[in-house]
Amino acid sequence: MSLNKAPKNHVFYRNQNWHYPRIERGEGIYLYGEDGRKYIDGCSGSAVANIGHGNKEIAQFAKEQTERIAFTHLSRWTVDVIEDCAEKVASWCPDGLEYVYFVSGGSEATETAMKMARQYFVERDGVQSSKWKVISKWNSYHGATLGALSMTGTIGRRKIYDPMLTNFPKIAQFYHYRNPWGAETLYETSVLAAKELETEILRHGAQNIAAFITEPVIGSAAPGAYPEKIYFDMVREICDKYDILLIMDEVMAGSGRTGKTMASEHFDVKPDIIAVAKGLSSGYTPLGAAVCNEKVFNAIMVEGTGNFIHGHTYASNPLSCGIALKVMEIIEREKFIENGAAQGDYLIEKMQDLYKYPIVGDIRGKGLMIGMEFVKDKETKEPFDPSMKMNAKINNACMEEGLVLYPGGGSANGKGDHVLIAPPINISREEVDTLFEKMENGINKVCDSL
Repeated sequence: MSLNKAPKNHVFYRNQNWHYPRIERGEGIYLYGEDGRKYIDGCSGSAVANIGHGNKEIAQFAKEQTERIAFTHLSRWTVDVIEDCAEKVASWCPDGLEYVYFVSGGSEATETAMKMARQYFVERDGVQSSKWKVISKWNSYHGATLGALSMTGTIGRRKIYDPMLTNFPKIAQFYHYRNPWGAETLYETSVLAAKELETEILRHGAQNIAAFITEPVIGSAAPGAYPEKIYFDMVREICDKYDILLIMDEVMAGSGRTGKTMASEHFDVKPDIIAVAKGLSSGYTPLGAAVCNEKVFNAIMVEGTGNFIHGHTYASNPLSCGIALKVMEIIEREKFIENGAAQGDYLIEKMQDLYKYPIVGDIRGKGLMIGMEFVKDKETKEPFDPSMKMNAKINNACMEEGLVLYPGGGSANGKGDHVLIAPPINISREEVDTLFEKMENGINKVCDSL
């Protein structure tokens, strides 16, 4: 039964069991409530607000672009800001990924990548091509629309929609803390996780597999987890061996979040398609993109029919592209990526002290994409019973301190509790100290209550 805590109005809120404080304005890393309370946005909404809130330069640009041209339809027109934004996005991606298809968000981006992969093989091999399946992973999240959800390996998000989903193959994640092999090192976990891909390809037949999709650093499903470089070395080799496209989901990890323009850089891997969104526009407008290499583009658009059978009303919206271009220019000019890398290292180092609390099981991450997992028993890694809603307790306690985190769970076979810490990448050293203090106070409160 619903707790009916949400405000009583005409909005269909996402969760009727949450009370939804009303935010009046945002500035920098802070959100200000109508009741006068001030919150550090410790998760940038959902790893979105990379340059923080209330940026006046973006607001002025948006006004000017709206007055000049706010909307055109990609089926008939192009605009300078669309082309310039595509060039900038390509420059942020690994070498060779040069062709950018803009959409309105992460789910559209991963679905676009999936459809791009399928059409690539149809154009190359003919309509009789049997390559259509996309291998993904458990403890992954690739979006909420039915195609993206079919690739998602988070049980709780899939469960009620299962009859409507495509049953794509799933393999184990490079999630070392709860790896299923009993591996003692991250390197060993990385190798074994990569080998699972080849096993699954052989099980289904390479002739039926179009693509493999993976995050470089896990977002909401097991926040902050990442492999050793050997994982992507092996995955790239396996995909090439079996004629399978590699899709990198950088919706959350990309656009400067992990201390690189794209998180793929940490592993020196070159996917065939990258999906980006969230921090790409820093939340100032809805925007996502699928970026492909020349092989994929040429097969469809040059040597093939020249017609990608796909489209959205707001694909390559000039207002959104212009705002995203301005966001990326600000990030480069102000060196926010370098700042995020430095502050992330500093915060992760400070967080090691949190292991003194009996419920803190694992801390991991790159840049300012950091995950913290909570357990009932550190030695056995036993999760809390879901009825305790430990992630919500942590989040609520931190909110009382004036800090918002991104709670999640389900990574321990449907159980488990974690939070994502992902503040804006322009956060200062002093603000990191304040964030840490509030986070520790919240964790301490919860431990006291237990």
